[in-house]
Amino acid sequence: MLAIETSCDETAVAILRGNGKLLASEVASQVTLHQAYGGVVPEVASRHHLTQLRPLIDFALSRAEVELKEIDAFAATSGPGLATSLMIGASAAKGLALSLRKPFLAINHIEGHLLSPFFGCEIVPCIALVVSGGHTLLVEIESFANYRLLGQTRDDAAGEAFDKVGKLLQLPYPGGPEIDRRARDGDPMRFDFPRSMLHSGDFNFSFSGLKTSVRYLLPKLDRDCTNDVCASFQEAVVDVLVSKTMAAAKSHGKRLVTVSGGVSCNSRLREKFKAACAENGIELLIAEPKLCTDNAAMIAFVAAQKFARGESSPLSADIDPNLRLVA
Repeated sequence: MLAIETSCDETAVAILRGNGKLLASEVASQVTLHQAYGGVVPEVASRHHLTQLRPLIDFALSRAEVELKEIDAFAATSGPGLATSLMIGASAAKGLALSLRKPFLAINHIEGHLLSPFFGCEIVPCIALVVSGGHTLLVEIESFANYRLLGQTRDDAAGEAFDKVGKLLQLPYPGGPEIDRRARDGDPMRFDFPRSMLHSGDFNFSFSGLKTSVRYLLPKLDRDCTNDVCASFQEAVVDVLVSKTMAAAKSHGKRLVTVSGGVSCNSRLREKFKAACAENGIELLIAEPKLCTDNAAMIAFVAAQKFARGESSPLSADIDPNLRLVA
């Protein structure tokens, strides 16, 4: 299986044998290109995908020691994401599938994150938290393709809040990893930021109010408290994510919790999830860091599940920037 991921600002190609033997997983990062703008510029991202994708495919094939004619199926992210970026990866995968007369599989980017903790393993019932970029979701998984959405963000996702607060603090882009780094030297109890919807009685999230609290606080500070702000903000986000996930696991009788997506690289999030799961006798699976940020290995893994079930997608299948995980 050769999979392509171009949903946003990372060009990624992976080659997977069977269900979990990863022969190659390559990523051409665009972080330095977008740092000057403080965020992803869609036109810049799509131009970079155009120039990087073909060489990356060749490099992945070389790394895997596989010839293109040996690929049994081609997959690509079809959504959600930036339309101009999605089109490039999907078009390339379709072109390869058409020219070699092999199946094409259109894959949901969020499903890739959702299943990444199970990479190479059996997918079993659990409560899954996906915290990736513009998405924060709590999902009940029963089996592959059998998902139930329990809750999601009502406004800013956790990843968006990290990046926006990073920008308010004038930290380098992307803000999430920098806040995590600064927070290690800060006091998480220094500022009492709100834990929005913590006791809402459902499994939805809201982080825009937290971001606004940081914005109103900063002009009132008479000295540099960046590390303390980072630690206190991060603690507020993590408290909500962990509390809601554990509540969902208890409510639905699940003894396994999975966490995935870029924000799951956060060291404090991992620390508090491990402690909470240990305290409640719940097993925890967190995707490997290389599978947390955007990558094509997770896309290949989902495609392999579909391919094994005899599924494929028509070449006429269009991208969908607003594609949902659960209809």
